[in-house]
Amino acid sequence: MKVKEGQKLFVHRLDAKQGDTVSFDRILLIDRDGAVEIGTPTLPGTVGATVLADDVQGDKVVIFKKKRRKGYKVKRGHRQQFTQIKIDSITA
Repeated sequence: MKVKEGQKLFVHRLDAKQGDTVSFDRILLIDRDGAVEIGTPTLPGTVGATVLADDVQGDKVVIFKKKRRKGYKVKRGHRQQFTQIKIDSITA
């Protein structure tokens, strides 16, 4: 996922509480004003972020299955759990 400093985004559920700081160390690509560096497989550095909300649910996804002329219908739903973070610093 491409990120910038100060950006707020939703990521899959993290094991952190609101106000905690987290860091991501798997940097795959860096773009510095058109100078692109690609990791093989990763680049050294970290991305620091602060957890804004630790329990956010995404939109409901409806799964509907049906077999015609058989009387078979199943309707199920799912809501993904997310954590909202704000990118504080990118060091690479």
